Amino acid sequence: MLDLNLLAVFARVAESGSFAEAARRLNSSRSAVSKAVAKLELALGARLLNRTTRHLSLTEIGAAVAEHGSRILEEAADAENLVASLASEPRGVLRISASVAFGTLHVAPALAEFLPQYPKMKVDLTITDRWVDLAEDGYDLVIQVTGQPQEHLVARKLAPVRRQLCATPAYFRQRGIPRTPMDLVAHNCLDYTRSGEQGRWLFTGPDGDISVPVNGPLHVDDDEALSQAVLGGLGMGLLPTFIVGKALQSGQLQAVLSEYIPVERHVYAMYLPTQHLPSKVRVFIDFLAAYIGHQPYWDRADLP
Repeated sequence: MLDLNLLAVFARVAESGSFAEAARRLNSSRSAVSKAVAKLELALGARLLNRTTRHLSLTEIGAAVAEHGSRILEEAADAENLVASLASEPRGVLRISASVAFGTLHVAPALAEFLPQYPKMKVDLTITDRWVDLAEDGYDLVIQVTGQPQEHLVARKLAPVRRQLCATPAYFRQRGIPRTPMDLVAHNCLDYTRSGEQGRWLFTGPDGDISVPVNGPLHVDDDEALSQAVLGGLGMGLLPTFIVGKALQSGQLQAVLSEYIPVERHVYAMYLPTQHLPSKVRVFIDFLAAYIGHQPYWDRADLP
């Protein structure tokens, strides 16, 4: 094995073209640098430099060694930085953008448990359904509900977004329980205007996709607002369980036609590609994944 210290000295000489300049960069002496290069040449059994009184130049072998040596030293530095990143205590400000409903109901409450574990960290949380440009807007992480994360980002899937067609028990007592998707044409169907084609709901049955025309007295562009209208007895809504999980388990809402509703979207944590993910980003993503659980806590029957 080559002595990496000798290789590092030679790489500095090759970069600078001078023993004196290499010595200055290495905070060493000219004679020590010259001796290190001579020792490396002896170990390799080849001349690496052509020396004159006024000029140094690389031999063909020297150029090849310098190229490979620089690459080896860069890899060694990367390894050191990676270890330092993984071993260091997370600190600094973590800037997160999270979608409105999921951020409000699940990210913000998780921070109450996360931040006391990392006292040297602070979180700057933006709650918005607007898509942010991580690089331009200066965010470390975005947490979004989507069917397809953007290709230029690294995406970690945190949870499936399961939807349920639901209404209050009182509504079903008055209007009856639909047994097939086509029964919905006789119901008050409250439409979420930011999902799919307005006025039509898509289901998946044994014979494939079913597109059902629906009608109702409310069209709304916010899932939480829609859930409040459904809880108020106005009609039926297709709602994500991360919003209505507790209401379904408590009996405030009743789900129907669950077997016809596919999982089309997921919650993702997304960040810009980087050779070494900052520890503050890594620990938060790991924490949030564990906090949600392999089976999301809002879908578990053991919720208190």
